[in-house]
Amino acid sequence: MSTASPPTSGSPAPHTIRGTILRPFKVPPKSKSDWLAPAILTAKTITAAAECAPFPYVKGVSGTVLILLETVVTVKKNREDLEELCSSSTEIITILHDQIKAHGNTAAVKFKGLCEELESYLEAVILAIRNMQDRFKGFRGRVKEFLKSSSLTEEIAGYQAQIQGLMAIVETNFKVDEMHAIITAPSFAVVKTVENINNCPPPSRIFQGRQAILDKMHQFFDTESGNQHIYVLYGLGGAGKTQIALKFIEQSSFSNVFLVDTSKVETIDTGLNSIAVSKSVGNSAQDALRWLQSNHSKWLVFFDNADDPKINLNDFLPKCNYGNIIITSRNPELRSYEAHTFVSDMEEADATTLLLRGATKEHSEENLKLATAIVKELYYLPLAIVQAGAFISKSEDLEGYLDLYLNNRARLLSEKAAQSHDDYAQTVFTTWQISFNQLSHLAATLLQLCSFLHYTGISEDMFSTASKYDFSLSWPPREELQEPLEFLSHFVEPTGEWNSLKFLDVTNEIKAYSLISFDAKAKLFSIHPLVHAWSRSTLLDEEPLQSCMSSILGMCIKKIPENEMELASVRLISHVGLLEYANPDRVADFRRAFSQIYYYTGKFKDAQALAELILERSKFLLGDDHADTLSAMGNLASTYFDLGESLKAKELEVLVLEKRTKILGEDHPDTLLAMGSLASTYYMLGEFQKAKELELLALEKHTKVLGEDHPRTLLVMGNLASIYSDLGEFQKAKKLDVLVLEKHTKILGEDHPDTLFTLSNLAITYYTLGEFQKAKEIEVLVLEKRTKVLGMDHPNTLRAMANLAVTYYTLGDLNKALGLEVEVLQKRKQLLGDKHPDTILAMENLVKTYQNLGKQEEMEELEQLIEDTKK
Repeated sequence: MSTASPPTSGSPAPHTIRGTILRPFKVPPKSKSDWLAPAILTAKTITAAAECAPFPYVKGVSGTVLILLETVVTVKKNREDLEELCSSSTEIITILHDQIKAHGNTAAVKFKGLCEELESYLEAVILAIRNMQDRFKGFRGRVKEFLKSSSLTEEIAGYQAQIQGLMAIVETNFKVDEMHAIITAPSFAVVKTVENINNCPPPSRIFQGRQAILDKMHQFFDTESGNQHIYVLYGLGGAGKTQIALKFIEQSSFSNVFLVDTSKVETIDTGLNSIAVSKSVGNSAQDALRWLQSNHSKWLVFFDNADDPKINLNDFLPKCNYGNIIITSRNPELRSYEAHTFVSDMEEADATTLLLRGATKEHSEENLKLATAIVKELYYLPLAIVQAGAFISKSEDLEGYLDLYLNNRARLLSEKAAQSHDDYAQTVFTTWQISFNQLSHLAATLLQLCSFLHYTGISEDMFSTASKYDFSLSWPPREELQEPLEFLSHFVEPTGEWNSLKFLDVTNEIKAYSLISFDAKAKLFSIHPLVHAWSRSTLLDEEPLQSCMSSILGMCIKKIPENEMELASVRLISHVGLLEYANPDRVADFRRAFSQIYYYTGKFKDAQALAELILERSKFLLGDDHADTLSAMGNLASTYFDLGESLKAKELEVLVLEKRTKILGEDHPDTLLAMGSLASTYYMLGEFQKAKELELLALEKHTKVLGEDHPRTLLVMGNLASIYSDLGEFQKAKKLDVLVLEKHTKILGEDHPDTLFTLSNLAITYYTLGEFQKAKEIEVLVLEKRTKVLGMDHPNTLRAMANLAVTYYTLGDLNKALGLEVEVLQKRKQLLGDKHPDTILAMENLVKTYQNLGKQEEMEELEQLIEDTKK
C-alpha cells in the first residue's frame, strides 16, 4: 500500500524578509416571510389605538385583520401565497386609521358600513384558511386554488377602491368649522389648532427598502416614554438619511410637521421663524420655540442636514418633555441624543430594485443580473444608485453602463440628471466636496494621503511608527524625506514623542462629516470605497502626495522589529499592494521595505520582481561588495528559496557567505545570517550532512555573539532540529524542539508565528517517532492559530493544513485528509503556481488519498497532471 509523504517542516530560511487576504462574508438573505412581522406590528398598533376610539366598527375590522395575520403565521409552508391578501388588508386599516385620526367623526361615519362588511368577509376568509390547513397536507396547491376560485384578492382590492373613493369624499366635504375635538388615547391626537402644518416634501417616488430603520423609528415614536422623542439618522452624505426621514413622516400621523434646514444658523432661524408665522404666534425663532414648548399635541420638527459640527443644535431644540424631533446629520457626535441609527449602504436586493426603478427597466432575470453587478461596483450607496439609474434611463443602455462607469467614474458620479425623483440638488461627488471644503488644510491632507492606501485597515500606528524613523542606520537619508517629515511634524512633540491627542483632533474633524469611520475595538480607520475614490479626484497633482504616503509607509515598515514583521505584514499588505512604490529616481526608494511585506505574506512572485530590481540598482549605484548589495542578494536568494528554486538560492547564498566572511569576518551577525540561510538551502536540496555541519557552526556562533535567547539563535536551533529529524536522530530533534518551544513561548507568546513554527516542527518530530495522536493534537492547534493570526491563504497556514492532512491519512481518517488536501492544492495553485514543489507535493499526497479511497478516475487524472507539470 502506498503511503503519503510525511509532513514537511517547511523551516524558513533565516533571512531578513519572510499574512493574509481579508475576504468578505455574505450576509444571509432575508426570509421570504419577513413581510409578516412589520404587518403584524402595524395591525397591533392600529388595533390598540382603535380600542380607545368611539367607533366599534373600526376596532372590529382592525382586530379581524390582526387575527388574519396571526392565522397566516401558523401556516407552515408557502405562506407567501397569502402575502398580497394580507398586505392589502393591512393597507386598508392603515388608511382608515389615518383618515379617522385626521378628520374624526366626519370620516368615521362614512366608513361604518364598509368596515362592517369587510370584517364579516375577512372572518369567512380566516375560517376557510383554518379549515383548509386542518384538512389538507398539500396546502400550497389548495391555497392557490382557494385564492383563484374565491377571487379573494380581487374582493379585497374592491374594498380598497371603495375606501379610497370615500377618502376623496371626506377630503372634499370636510370643513374646518365642522371639526369636533375627539377625546381619545394619545394615538388619536386631540385637534387644538386651527390648521395642521406639514411643510415637508414627499420622499422620492422611487424610494426603496430601509424597512428595518423605519420599523425601529415607528417603534421608538410609538412608545410613550414621558420624555421628548429625539431620533438621529447619521452617516455619509448620499446614504439616504433625508429620504428615510421623509418616508417615515409620510407613513406617520403627526398633528403638525415642520421642516427646518439645519445646514447653517441662518437657515435654522428662518425655519423656526416660519413656524411662528404659520401658527400666528410671532415672527421669531424664540416665538416658535415657546409655542412648541407650550403645545402638547403630537408635533414633529425635522431638523435636516445638521452637518456643521460647530453648531450646537441643543440651542435650537424646544426645552420640554414632549413633542417629537428627527435629526439627520453627517456628524456621528449627534449620537449623544436619545436614539440613533447609522445609515449606511443598502441591502443588495433593495439596491438592485432601486436601480431598475430609476432606470425604468423591468425586473427580468437578465436585468437583475446586470443591476446586481452595477450596485456592487457602486458599493450600494443610494445616491450613486439613483444617479446611475437616471443616466441609464436617459441612455437606455443598462448592459453597457458598467464598462462606461469603470472608465468614467468621476464624471458619472459628478453629473446631475436633468430629470429627478426628489428635491436633492447635489450629486455624489459634490455632496462630499461640500464637506471636504469645511476641513482644515491638515485634515484635508490626511484624508488625501489615506486615499493612496487601501480603504480599510488604516491605523494611527502606521504614522506614529514612521515618525520614529532612524536616519543614522537607515536609507534613504533625511534630505529625501522632507515632505513626509513635514507632515508628520504636526503630530510630533519637540521631544520627538508622538502626540496622539493632536492626531485624534484631526481624525475627529474628518469623522465629523462621516468621511472616515473608526473601529474603536480594532483601533482602525476605514473610508467608504466611493469616498476613497473621490478623495483622489480632489487632487490636481497626485504625485507629491502619493510619494509622501509611499515614504510614510516605507518609514513605518523599516521601523518594525524583525520578529514582529510577519504579523505586521498581514496588516500592511493591502496598503503595499495598492501603493507599491513611487518613482525611485525622483523620491525616496523604499522598495526593499515593500519587498519584505510581499515576502512575509507569501506573495513570492511580487517579492522576487522587486528584489531583482533592488539588486540590479544596488550593484549599479553601490558596487558588488557593498553591504546593501549583499543584503539585496541575500533577500533575493531567500525569495528563490521559497519559490522552490533552491539551486538559484544556493548559488547566491554561497557568494554572499563568501563575501561577508571576507569583508566582515565570520562572527559578524550578517555573516551568521548568511550562514543560516545557506544551511537551510542545503537542507531543502537534501544535502543534510552539509546542512548539519553548517547549522552546528551557525548555532555555536549565534549563541556566542547574540546569546542563546536571541530570535535568530532560536531559529537556527529549530532548523537544526529539523535536520536531526531528517537524519534519523529523532531524540536530538525532539529535545531541541521542546527547548525552542519553551523559549519562544516565554519570550514571544504562544500565538507568535515563530512559536507556531516550533510547535509545528515538534508535531513533525512526534510524527516521525510514530506518536501520531500527539502529532494530530498539536497540528489541529497550529492550524487553528495560524488561521486566526495569518488567515486561511497564508503559505504557513497551508503548510499546517497539509501536515494535518498527512497525519489524518496515516491515522486512517481518509475523508478528513481528502477535504484538507483538496483545499491545500487549490490554494497553492493560486498562490505559488502549478510547478512549485509545494504544489506538486500536494498533488502527490492527494493521489495517494484518492487511491486508498478507490477514486481511480480522479487518481489517474491527477497523476497525468503531475506528469505534465514535471515536463
